[in-house]
Amino acid sequence: MTFGPFPRLRALHSRTLVSIAVAAALSGTAYAQSTAQQSALEEVIVTAERRDVSLQDVPTSATVMTAAALAAQGIDNVIDLQQAAPSVAINTYNRSTFINIRGVGIAQSAPTSNPGVAYYIDGMFIPHEQFIAQSFYDIDTIEVLRGPQGTLTGQNSTGGAIYVRTPAPNFDGFSGYIDQTIADYDWYRTVAALNAPFSDTLAVRIAGVYDDRGSYSKNVGPSPSKPGSGTDTGARVSLRYQPTEGATFDLRYEYFERETGNNAIKNRDDLGSSGPFVIEEDAISFLNQRGYRASLEGRFDLPADTQLRVLASYFDAETTDQADGDRSATALPVPPDLPTSGANTAIYRGRIGKTHQELETFVSEVNLLSRGDGPVQWVVGAFYMEEESPVQVWRDNRNTVNFVQSNSTIDTVLKNESISLFGQIDWRFADRWALDLGVRRSEDSQEYTRLAIPGPPPPGCFPCTTDLESSETTGRLGVKFFVNDDVMLYATGSRGYKAGGINLDPRLPNYDPETNEVMELGWKTTLADGRLRLNGAAFYSEYDGIQLSSLTAVGTPPILLPNTLNAAPAEIIGVELELLGRFGGLGFNLGVSALDTEFTKDAMLTDSQTNTNRLVPKGSPIPFAPELTATAGIEYEFMIGSATLTPRIQASYMDEQLSTPFRYTQTVVPSRTITDVRVTWVPLQQLRLEGFVSNVFDKEYIAAQVQDASSAQGGIIFGAPRQYGIRAKYDF
Repeated sequence: MTFGPFPRLRALHSRTLVSIAVAAALSGTAYAQSTAQQSALEEVIVTAERRDVSLQDVPTSATVMTAAALAAQGIDNVIDLQQAAPSVAINTYNRSTFINIRGVGIAQSAPTSNPGVAYYIDGMFIPHEQFIAQSFYDIDTIEVLRGPQGTLTGQNSTGGAIYVRTPAPNFDGFSGYIDQTIADYDWYRTVAALNAPFSDTLAVRIAGVYDDRGSYSKNVGPSPSKPGSGTDTGARVSLRYQPTEGATFDLRYEYFERETGNNAIKNRDDLGSSGPFVIEEDAISFLNQRGYRASLEGRFDLPADTQLRVLASYFDAETTDQADGDRSATALPVPPDLPTSGANTAIYRGRIGKTHQELETFVSEVNLLSRGDGPVQWVVGAFYMEEESPVQVWRDNRNTVNFVQSNSTIDTVLKNESISLFGQIDWRFADRWALDLGVRRSEDSQEYTRLAIPGPPPPGCFPCTTDLESSETTGRLGVKFFVNDDVMLYATGSRGYKAGGINLDPRLPNYDPETNEVMELGWKTTLADGRLRLNGAAFYSEYDGIQLSSLTAVGTPPILLPNTLNAAPAEIIGVELELLGRFGGLGFNLGVSALDTEFTKDAMLTDSQTNTNRLVPKGSPIPFAPELTATAGIEYEFMIGSATLTPRIQASYMDEQLSTPFRYTQTVVPSRTITDVRVTWVPLQQLRLEGFVSNVFDKEYIAAQVQDASSAQGGIIFGAPRQYGIRAKYDF
């Protein structure tokens, strides 16, 4: 591979080789539960293709984590996945979680935006990033697929897909568990599950979580809020009905609530006067979410070795969040040249921003796929999504300093519709050769009605309704070569698409679709008599129509509002490596990725820091694309009679990344290395006891840099300090 015009990747390549030589890392391919007597790694199964396929036969860069892996690595929510999967960067701010894979995804929350990384729970597509941060509980596997997806199932995506699978009810008998975690900073987490068969054809599984976390930060302002604290509560009921061997019905219902004090965001002006975990707020900050998901899935075996799969799901949720806009308890005067609300009065105490969003989504998918072990495997399908989302935004800025927006209200209703047809064929045309060919046609429409906007509306625009349609044909072509039973090489070309959209304010233009074309060379190998698994990939991406968001001044007097626009095209090249080993009681993993990204043309984009259009020169890196990420871990399982004792140390490294296309101190998220230690004692087959220390060296680091419409200056979210805890799980 030549690195062409990307000299930085040569240095990254060298750093990656050094990392591989000195580290055994955690979070690579898949981490399977083992014992000291285990002589080979367990086979890892991928279900994203709507059939059970060995990870080693899938021509896609992927990370698969079982329930045992999640427990061993302390992964409790989607944000933790970046500590386990190469090329993944995840940032959170208030109600939203931004997932980027290989630098492709989403960088800013907006009601009309579409995710670049598709997220699924038991096959249900979750269309908005506001509703994916709840605690994981009772998980079977999590699959992280890198690169464009869409020819096999679900929604189209430019960056990748994450599939969360929960255990299905089984007919093996009554069973369950209770899992309790207690840690300092007032963290209490309880997860419980129960499986009960009613007959040979009907079984139920019930699971729930209560996750209550105190804040690392102290609010010294007059507000009673506790930013950084929060409680997740959830319950799930799954019912499986199998009337015949060839027919299965799965009915699932899940309810969730999330109540937090919102993010603990540090005012940058306070860095010199107080520590990272001291904040000052006078307005009340909170985030309240609640909702439910319901789905019915049927699988029917048909003649000619085919299967019909039908899935219908409904998602109903709402979220309300409020934040202190100036992140200060000092009531600062309004300069005479800035607009105010009436006689310099405020609706709320302090300067706040408040948002309320509701979401109703119906998703249906139909698949017809082949069964059996023949040389030709195929799947065809149709996907339909319809959603409606009312959004209200309130701003109140009596105490404004660096922000020119006075009292304002935004009241809107968003309607989305997406229809797709897709199919893929896998043809083993020779003993060692196979061909993959897939295609997808996507049709998307969006309608956005504004019932109220800040400032005078444009002439003839009240209410303002905007319609937008997008469509694209995408696909995938790949070839696999099986060197032998343990080595597979592959080459693929794929194209992903993300629909265009409509901005919040009618005075801002619509934005066009985003596409990502990727060429990938990879390998899957099983070595040392099944004790070692080494997978890797090198890829080149042409990323066009990149959808980025910034704050843009709108109207007279000017009002800062989120604005999604299409940036200049970019190129991304990278390499990824994942290693998993098990030799007796010794287990280790490696996950490393190196990226080199650059915009390939000059572009004039809005800079939220200066509220002006500024040049982003050709060659600048794209946001949320750290050049190097790595995870490393090693454990040893000691047999002590019939019990086991397993100490484990793991570390994750994430290189510096930008939160906008512009480089400032306020937009750079510095590099960080976080180390965790765990010791697990299993005295009985049914009992697991664990002690852990997260961030063992008490590393002070910035988790996210924030630019928002409440403050053009934004703020800093610091990562968690050192934390001690214990965990106990009892199976029955």
